[in-house]
Amino acid sequence: MKRINFSKINHCLIVAEVSANHCQDLELAIKLVEKAKECGADAVKFQAYTPDTLTIDASTKYFRINHPKWGGQSLYQLYKKAYTPWNWFKKLKKRADSLGLLFFATAYDRSSVDFLQDLGVPLHKVASFELVDIPLIEYLAKTRKPLILSTGMASQQEIKDAVNAARGNGTKEIMLLKCVSAYPAKPEDMNLLTIPDLRKKFQCPVGLSDHTLSTAVAIASVVLGVKLIEKHFCLSRKYKSADSFFSLEPEDLKQLVSGVRTAEKSLGKIYYGLTADQKNNRIFRRSLFAIQDIKKGDFFTENNIQSIRPGFGLAPKYLKEVIGKKAKTSIKRGMPLMESLLGK
Repeated sequence: MKRINFSKINHCLIVAEVSANHCQDLELAIKLVEKAKECGADAVKFQAYTPDTLTIDASTKYFRINHPKWGGQSLYQLYKKAYTPWNWFKKLKKRADSLGLLFFATAYDRSSVDFLQDLGVPLHKVASFELVDIPLIEYLAKTRKPLILSTGMASQQEIKDAVNAARGNGTKEIMLLKCVSAYPAKPEDMNLLTIPDLRKKFQCPVGLSDHTLSTAVAIASVVLGVKLIEKHFCLSRKYKSADSFFSLEPEDLKQLVSGVRTAEKSLGKIYYGLTADQKNNRIFRRSLFAIQDIKKGDFFTENNIQSIRPGFGLAPKYLKEVIGKKAKTSIKRGMPLMESLLGK
């Protein structure tokens, strides 16, 4: 099992979140793992819950869902359709491992933590909705494995409580995910500028769990130093699941990977010098040229010299100093003005 060290990640990890997009078809789930690798993802993630580990089978008003896509059913009914059968996980992890993909899952209660520990996952994740479950975080922390905490809906105090619970019970490696727990989330609600503030306040690496419908928000987050981007992923939105309507299709995931890698390259370092291409293009800068034939002894004036392209002559900043001086020698129209041509 490869050890994960969040603080030493040298590029942004891109996580394909399968969630319910397997439609409870094992072959489809395996195809999603394979396609995630093909698209360039670094990791694939599932969710380790059952309807009974999340809620109870009740139909009172407290358990009814009011959502444009999920409404008209109870929580139990939704989770029963969406959960990943636990007897799949060993096969899914084996396939991910064989492809060199990082495989992990979200834990929702003690039984899922124990299950994932037995499976040998290298890290754990806590979903936004469970961030306030301090006993769960304490139990996860005692595994001493790296822990990802998603912060959707959380106040600063709730994040602080979760981080303290993790650190106080043995977890040294913590990553926070900036998240908006809306499905789909609106770009204008993402408030990505919170990312550096999270990093500063809690002294943790920060990633992004992005539920918006495009890749633009995730790519933009790279500029703010995210170490991980998680996006829901499906083979095709024609396979209807609880999450397909806000999930990326393969071509979208490829674009995300490409965009993130390009954005990472563009960050570079603090540098004010010339690149190789810029050195070649310096000749297209402006400089001082003779725009008329100038005889030896003639004064330089605004009528016979001018700042124009290309850049073979004196820099334009010397124009005022040159005006009023005499030419040491005759200068043809179109010749760059050099210091050696200037008299007193």
